[in-house]
Amino acid sequence: MEQLSGQDASFVYLDTPNTPMHIGSVGIYDPSTAPGGFVRFKDILAHVESRLDKARSFRQKLVRVPFDLDHPYWIDDPNFDLEYHVRHIALPHPGDWRQLCIQVARLHARGMDLSKPLWEFNIVEGLDNIEGLPKGCFALVAKVHHAAIDGMSGVELSAAVHDIEPVPVDRSAKPKWKGENEPAVTEMLMRTWMNSVTQPVRFAKTLAQTVPGAARLIREVAGGDVSLKGAKMAPQTILNGKVSPHRVWDSTVLPLAGIRSIKDRIEGATVNDVILTIIGGGLRKYLQQRKALPKDSLTAMAPISVRAEGEKEALGNLVSAMLVQLGTHIEDPMERLAFVRKEALNSKAMTNAVGARTLTEYSQFIPSGLAGLGARLYSRLGVSNLHSPVFNVVATNVPGPRVPLYFAGAKMVRMMGTGPIFDGMGMINAIYSYGPDIAISFTSDREMIPDPANYAAALNEAYEELLGATPKAAPKAETAVKPEAKAAPAKKAVVKPVKAKTATKKQTVKKTLAKAAKPVAKPKAKTKK
Repeated sequence: MEQLSGQDASFVYLDTPNTPMHIGSVGIYDPSTAPGGFVRFKDILAHVESRLDKARSFRQKLVRVPFDLDHPYWIDDPNFDLEYHVRHIALPHPGDWRQLCIQVARLHARGMDLSKPLWEFNIVEGLDNIEGLPKGCFALVAKVHHAAIDGMSGVELSAAVHDIEPVPVDRSAKPKWKGENEPAVTEMLMRTWMNSVTQPVRFAKTLAQTVPGAARLIREVAGGDVSLKGAKMAPQTILNGKVSPHRVWDSTVLPLAGIRSIKDRIEGATVNDVILTIIGGGLRKYLQQRKALPKDSLTAMAPISVRAEGEKEALGNLVSAMLVQLGTHIEDPMERLAFVRKEALNSKAMTNAVGARTLTEYSQFIPSGLAGLGARLYSRLGVSNLHSPVFNVVATNVPGPRVPLYFAGAKMVRMMGTGPIFDGMGMINAIYSYGPDIAISFTSDREMIPDPANYAAALNEAYEELLGATPKAAPKAETAVKPEAKAAPAKKAVVKPVKAKTATKKQTVKKTLAKAAKPVAKPKAKTKK
């Protein structure tokens, strides 16, 4: 029995019919690599069952404290049923990309049963007419509640069901596993009382860790290492309001080599900087089409993992966040990249000064009952429509493997992501890298983005613009040469001083004669006085 942290519990409190708080992935697999050249659903069931002991979140469920007086607990589900969590559907003919996007959006819009282990695997067959994919592929649409995992621990969950060879490794589940009985109400109330007694001590410890970070931030701001000049609320957009229960999903896959070639054009730029610039360019183009582009730059919230090496298998979330302006007000793509690079560096410096881990620890002191009530009232009253957002979109980056992965013997050919949205933030961009590709996938509200294919196309256009911006690097080279171009007039100017020197000699003779006369003139002036 393990209690959720305040950060994990916040995702439980935020979960409503309109805002289910799960994250997930969309993996596409080619079954021709499996033994026999095909994969049956019962093969997938057997494969997942053999891996259940490799990730704790597979068989753990929530137990909530009465009246939400304290954060919930995890226990092993005594009534775990594998076939409830692994499901099987198929696309109708012809099985194209648009049909898959619609199906993923429908699955993602459906909330999870919080009384059962918080994950689902949906096997989707019939992907026979998608460009770039072999016929006969199937998709694995995974959903895991955000209270159970963050992006990095999700990688560990994915690793539990994947192999690096087509022939699955024999990993039989532990036969003696059994669930736990739900704790009695009196036991949970006693734990709540103990937590309330020790909480002031834990708060004081966290506060003591914050003071050096705050002092460090003040020093760095005073020294110019960190700037607060751009710190302001994000502009209001069509993406920032009360969300509906309906979702859209789409994705675009880009070559990682192209992303890296773009980053090399600006010293110190990273792959993340380029991705954020592409998202900024995509949003700029899309909002321009909708005639809804604000004058100020949109801001993205980018989660930062604070998970230590020994915490990879820990349940829940160990993340902080930084805010980065996306440069949507800048038309030139290379100028936008330079702007994003500068903003990202400043935001990282600010987060590092305070301490990303320290910031996450404050979530532990959220009053559980008030947090749940506040989340429900915020949604019902539509408060998100009454104030400017702190950020407009989320951009979360999950690094993937460079080697091929196999699920029940089927080779993964594409990996994409899904994520939650909520009132005040109606779009999340999930960035997944796998092999030679990097996918930018987005989840949004159907009322806010009724035409998701247009935004996906805008992301592609933004990438192509950046990739084709090589000639625009030439003006920078010309700028460096301009002082030499101005050297020609400078040579003419060199001649002028020579003439000036000649003139100076004549003036020197005149001054000498004048000096001879001055001694006479000065006594006269003194005589007059």
